[in-house]
Amino acid sequence: MNGTFTNGAHHVHSYDEEIEPLQYRPHQLHNFRKIAHVEEHLDEEQMFDVEVVGSVFPFKTNNYVVEQLIDWSKVPHDPMYVLNFPQRGMLKPEHFEKMAACIRETDDRKERERVANEIRHELNPHPAGQLEHNVPELYGEKFAGTQHKYNETILFFPSQGQTCHAYCSFCFRWPQFVNMDEDVKFATKEIGSLVEYLGEHPEVSDVLFTGGDPMVMSPKLIDTYFRPLIEADLPSLKTIRIGSKSLTYWPYKYVNDHGHEHVLETFRDVVESSKQLAFMAHFNHPVELATPVVQRAIHNIRKTGAVIRSQTPLLKNINDDADVWARKWRTEANLGVVPYYMFVVRDTGAQEYFGVPLVRSWEIFREAYKQVSGLCRTVRGPSMSAEPGKVEVLGPATINGEKVLTMRFLQGRDPDWCARPFFAEYDEEAIWLNDLKPAFGEKEFFFEPELRAMFQADEEREKDRAAFEDEMLNVVN
Repeated sequence: MNGTFTNGAHHVHSYDEEIEPLQYRPHQLHNFRKIAHVEEHLDEEQMFDVEVVGSVFPFKTNNYVVEQLIDWSKVPHDPMYVLNFPQRGMLKPEHFEKMAACIRETDDRKERERVANEIRHELNPHPAGQLEHNVPELYGEKFAGTQHKYNETILFFPSQGQTCHAYCSFCFRWPQFVNMDEDVKFATKEIGSLVEYLGEHPEVSDVLFTGGDPMVMSPKLIDTYFRPLIEADLPSLKTIRIGSKSLTYWPYKYVNDHGHEHVLETFRDVVESSKQLAFMAHFNHPVELATPVVQRAIHNIRKTGAVIRSQTPLLKNINDDADVWARKWRTEANLGVVPYYMFVVRDTGAQEYFGVPLVRSWEIFREAYKQVSGLCRTVRGPSMSAEPGKVEVLGPATINGEKVLTMRFLQGRDPDWCARPFFAEYDEEAIWLNDLKPAFGEKEFFFEPELRAMFQADEEREKDRAAFEDEMLNVVN
């Protein structure tokens, strides 16, 4: 189980090896106690912890994860277990006790959901201005189910892809999967509207299908969403991206599941239409790359002409170790996967449990980077997907006797911000951009005045739209 290591990387299995089919079986709060490994390795207190935290955050695993990825002899410290099963420390003590008391006192689902939502609304469910500043307009109305933060890339959330084969305990988009207010979720079926939007916005070169996980959709639905982009006359559209954790949580999708040939054929059609297909995989630990089925799935996807890139958050209690990262990057490169991003845990949900200070994040990145060859050094990071953009931590420096933290934008709401170094006061405890103060006595970072102006303009547009809608409603009435 969990593969073998060779020269610091996982052993690559033969692609001629027969892969036995597996029927997908999900495990959630209502049935996780019946998992044989759970009954054997968890005591009642640990199972209750899962129930409490899993009532606030989404929880779902499956038989592949349970049987082939988790090393139950190392539970509760096994990284794949922590990645998939809710942990007590993910909630603040007062939140944990509030939810636990509710579960002990009542079986009423509505009351439990009410208490859970009270807690959820205190956990910054939509960070980085996702609701207020990222949703674009089409013909004067909000284009729901999309985000357009950076000029070149629009995110599209297909309605049928707003779940996953299993949920990551750290998930940055956890509100998509819980019963919060509907207005905090992103989802749409309007692929035709997306084609129209792209026609109106030639600056967009990349469409990212995300969620959730678009690869939970049936092969027919995947084709239904991709086909209009393949057939549309959109010379500005160069790349279709897929954000997916399916290679970790259900690689059979590309190996021997019913309809897997149809999925791969759709991928080939994208590539043959002269558009790049970028499969944005989420690998958090080298264990996820070790099984024969995931290696076969990677092989099959790459044969279609798609490029697989790996983006990964740095997670305390899961992968906050330079040797783990170096091993992961080497294994990815050996399998033909391009190391792409090391992310910093976003300021939402269980950030305190999984977050690693920025200085320590950079140290881990540097120590891992030193161990690998140039083929792995395509990776960038540590990077924060913050309100103004993707901010990379370049590390400490001393300037005129003052120790500072150096950063730059990899992406920005204003493209002119990109690649411009800027400096914050050195702070070993800071875990997010908002925790940092500008260096050299400056009152604010260089981008903040323009960012405020952008947000103020967004607010004015929203007021104007609301006023217009009220006026039209009065006319109708």
